[in-house]
Amino acid sequence: MAWSIIAHMVVPDPTSKVHSLGAPIFFNVLQFVGIYLGILALGRELGERPTFKQGLKTGVWISFVYAATVSLFFLLVIFVIGPRWLASEPGAQQLPMSTVAIQAFLGLFIGSMVFGLIYSTVISFALAKRLTR
Repeated sequence: MAWSIIAHMVVPDPTSKVHSLGAPIFFNVLQFVGIYLGILALGRELGERPTFKQGLKTGVWISFVYAATVSLFFLLVIFVIGPRWLASEPGAQQLPMSTVAIQAFLGLFIGSMVFGLIYSTVISFALAKRLTR
């Protein structure tokens, strides 16, 4: 959240590559690292490597909290600052603010959950306890 505010203060043009390319990269890396650290913490809490299912469930819950937090933050930004931060989106300035807010909230939330499921699956598979035969 701080990164978004600082990036928009330093580079006020919302069509800049900092916002159109940098923001998605930053937020995906942040989510990936959060899931990774959360699954590692689960392993420390259990005293052993988590199973794939335990890691996946933990990762999905982390993604849910991340998605809700990020979506609510940007929803708040839209209501406080307005849709000018979304100027790079085609037609965002001509739509009613309520439509822009709903689209931004749903897009962020659903996108974060889908990517979170993918990230959780990959990380859980890599960190899962293996059965010995």
